[in-house]
Amino acid sequence: MGKRIYVTYCSGKKDDSLRGTGKRVTPDKLYTSERIQRFIKKCKEKGVEWAIFSDKYGIVFPDDEIAWYDKHPSKVKPEEFKFLVNNFIERLSGYDEIWFYYNPGRFHELYRRLIEEVKSRGLNVKLFSHLT
Repeated sequence: MGKRIYVTYCSGKKDDSLRGTGKRVTPDKLYTSERIQRFIKKCKEKGVEWAIFSDKYGIVFPDDEIAWYDKHPSKVKPEEFKFLVNNFIERLSGYDEIWFYYNPGRFHELYRRLIEEVKSRGLNVKLFSHLT
């Protein structure tokens, strides 16, 4: 089996104590949404590699530190989308399989477009919607 990573998209729910401080923290400390916290917990339990896709920063690995931000996927401009696609490819091209966890009821069009684009450029991305 090749190299595999699990990824999910960011959330508007973040640690508000970090808002406006410029302090940089790892994604497990920044993102407070239940979906992301469950995702991270399951990945840690299984001992698998994981990352968060941020609408601002692109791929954020567990040891990466980022500052609090407020960027809704609907506010991503075309040039920013291009950056996000290139960042996704650069940071994840070393993986044979990229498993992208999502909530089918709350899956923004930006993430659909992103996945279509990176798949068309040769990345093997598979969607899944249950942590089991």
